[in-house]
Amino acid sequence: MYAGHFAIGLALQSRIPRQPAWPVLLGVGLLDMLNGLFIVLGWDQVSPNLAAGPYLYFDLRFIDWDHSLLAAGLWSGAWGLLCWRRSRALAAWGLVAALSHWVADWPVHNHDLALFPFSDQHMGAGLWGQLGPWAWWLEGGLVLGLIGLAWQQARLRGADWRWPCALVAALWLGLNPWLSPMRWMAAWPEPWAHLGHGTLVGLGFLLPGLVLMALLTRAPSVPEQHTP
Repeated sequence: MYAGHFAIGLALQSRIPRQPAWPVLLGVGLLDMLNGLFIVLGWDQVSPNLAAGPYLYFDLRFIDWDHSLLAAGLWSGAWGLLCWRRSRALAAWGLVAALSHWVADWPVHNHDLALFPFSDQHMGAGLWGQLGPWAWWLEGGLVLGLIGLAWQQARLRGADWRWPCALVAALWLGLNPWLSPMRWMAAWPEPWAHLGHGTLVGLGFLLPGLVLMALLTRAPSVPEQHTP
């Protein structure tokens, strides 16, 4: 799951459009930003595999420090506590946003989500492995549905979110089974393959999150409709 996480973030933020966006739009990518960092540090382990679809082309051999259920809960709780410095409401939204990442990953991940670090019990419904490229189309349906909901909710609250929604749609289109940068990165020799993968995963959530925050801040107001 990639663009789907940002679509969830927009849908959540549309409920609180006048609140700071960073707890939600950075929160939905928190686990993968940590994952990218931990891969670079060697704490998480991935291996190139050109047969691993739909657009990842890496096997996630050990991602327990950020994507195990226990770790996801602890990191989400820590994110909520960080947001608490602004307000209790933002703490709740931030926690929900961060934890939504694991919930959204569960249907697609290929049984690589541990119960806790080094646990023998792993979860993940495995839609990536079962559906292949069709999993990308399934994610697209989720993206389009959620950004449509976010756009509508934002308009009801007087904001025009066409550009944030367009960016999330572009992120989905860009990371596809045929043009994914992960595909050629998986052909690099080690250690450059996993280092490149970790860097791309981390920046792939940090930079779009920051751009989305800027777009929401600058989103124009919807003109009021006056009836004669």
